[in-house]
Amino acid sequence: MATTTTPRAEHKTTGRFAPWPYFAEDEIEAAVRVLRSGKVNYWTGQEGRLFEQEFAQFAGCRYAVALANGSVALELALLALGIGEGDEVVVTSRTFVASASSAVLRGAKPVFADVDPDSGNITAETVRAVLTPRTKAIIAVHLGGWPCEMDELMLLAQEHHLWVIEDCAQAHGATYKGRPVGSFGHVAAWSFCQDKIMTTGGEGG
Repeated sequence: MATTTTPRAEHKTTGRFAPWPYFAEDEIEAAVRVLRSGKVNYWTGQEGRLFEQEFAQFAGCRYAVALANGSVALELALLALGIGEGDEVVVTSRTFVASASSAVLRGAKPVFADVDPDSGNITAETVRAVLTPRTKAIIAVHLGGWPCEMDELMLLAQEHHLWVIEDCAQAHGATYKGRPVGSFGHVAAWSFCQDKIMTTGGEGG
């Protein structure tokens, strides 16, 4: 039996990649300032409330609530909308696990809709194909910052009396037809985890 070997390829880089996440000096100073103040929780400090107000304005929403992470935000959205045991929630088949696990944690059943091959997102057509009398909500994920076709999804939801939750974890600052994502559905959730477009570091919600 003969074997052959191939020399290991040499990988050369032409430049340096920027570290991620990257925090500018003013961001670091702002965090240090809070730590030095000793007012490091929501009730004694003001940064949490200011962030909620500013982010709601940024996202084109009336209100924002800071939470532990984006996964908790999705579960809380379902709780607020009354989704529970026996209900079905349409989710995308290409996403982070929280889009589906949030429904499971509420006792509901996640139902996977197919995605458009170009955008990687669910569409009104793929959602319609999996609707049942038990369907109560749709979680629309704007994957990789590419917005779902929200006009069509909202029309479908209106037709079938469904709630729409926008998962904007990867879409901070993205817009659809001139409007910020997160401002179309009934509830929206963002993530500020360490690998997101905007990050608070760690598992920030």
